Amino acid sequence: MKAQRRIPFIPLIIIAALAGGGLYWWHSHSDSPAATSAENGQPAGGKGGRGPGGRGGPGGMGAAVTPVQAAEAQRQSVPQYLSGLGTVTAANTVTVRSRVDGDLIAIHFTEGQQVKAGQLLAEIDPRPWQVALMQAEGQLAKDRATLANARRDLARYEKLVKTNLVSQQELDTQRALVNETLGTIKADEGSVASAQLNLTYSRITSPIDGRVGLKKVDLGNYITSGDTDGIVVITQTHPVDLVFSLPENDIGAILAAQKRGAVPVEAWDRSNKTRLAQGSLLSMDNQIDTTTGTVKLKARFTNEDDRLFPNQFVNARLKVDTLQDAIVIPAAGLQMGNDGHFVWVVGPEDKVSKKAVTVGTQDSTKVVIASGLDAGEKVVTDGIDRLTEGAKVEIVAPQATPLTSGKSAQPSRGVSD
Repeated sequence: MKAQRRIPFIPLIIIAALAGGGLYWWHSHSDSPAATSAENGQPAGGKGGRGPGGRGGPGGMGAAVTPVQAAEAQRQSVPQYLSGLGTVTAANTVTVRSRVDGDLIAIHFTEGQQVKAGQLLAEIDPRPWQVALMQAEGQLAKDRATLANARRDLARYEKLVKTNLVSQQELDTQRALVNETLGTIKADEGSVASAQLNLTYSRITSPIDGRVGLKKVDLGNYITSGDTDGIVVITQTHPVDLVFSLPENDIGAILAAQKRGAVPVEAWDRSNKTRLAQGSLLSMDNQIDTTTGTVKLKARFTNEDDRLFPNQFVNARLKVDTLQDAIVIPAAGLQMGNDGHFVWVVGPEDKVSKKAVTVGTQDSTKVVIASGLDAGEKVVTDGIDRLTEGAKVEIVAPQATPLTSGKSAQPSRGVSD
């Protein structure tokens, strides 16, 4: 019976122990920073809160400032260009072939050499044509002697016919013989000229100024006038032409530019980073290519430094007009939204605002603003990602690392109320 009476006191001991532990915990947290702050009239959040004394309040840390880069909108004279991909073509291309048959006995050029018109390039064995010339000249001399004798006989017949010693028929026959001999001499003179021409053709000269290509036949080969490959190809590169295409919508601007005078054309490399040459528009095709909707144009360049080479692909830029007093900003400052193009403008107190603009011509570096922006306004060009209407910014100098990550500058500690 005594053991059964002690059993109810065990739960009471456990409850008392738990109550003592809870009382100890309450006393140990009564002096925490939250309680101390509450006694001083501050919210439990302390400096980290968003109340009057927190970072975001006027009495705590200052508002975040976004670093950006900016550029002023400027008034400039902006040239208007039309661009197209083109191919450099030689002003003249000649395949040098032999006009006569024979052995190639001499080559007087070096591959890749610049040659002048009339310069000797190669020689064909001239001996067969020298022999033919001698034969033609011999036949001509023989027929000239025959003509001289026929003319003397004709003079005698004209005297004798008056005395009736020679009949009129014999006189007429002699006159016909003289005329026949004159015709033979004409044919002989043609044979001599032909032999002389063939002898001249045995010396092959350059028909144009230009650059010699790789030779297509070696010394000692027998070549013929029917050989289609020829001996060598000459391309005229001073000057050189550029053939390129532009959309048919640009024809009106091109014609207007031609009426004002010579139209400048620039040739740029494939990456559009280096200008190779500057020339002028030479001509425009007389019809539009219906398959592409483009028209072909040809520009000419002096190419004195040989930077343009036949069959080279280059970018052509044709200057058709110049915009005077245009508002220009860097291309990085132009943005595109749901409502169209806009820019971020830095206003008073370094606060930004969004302005809708109308865009004119543009390229990879600058944009012409047709309306919506005035000269002198500062346009944000970098650090745009986190900008909002009315946000305060800090304009910093250009740096190697872009500011587009949107990182805020370290805020300064504000003055508490």
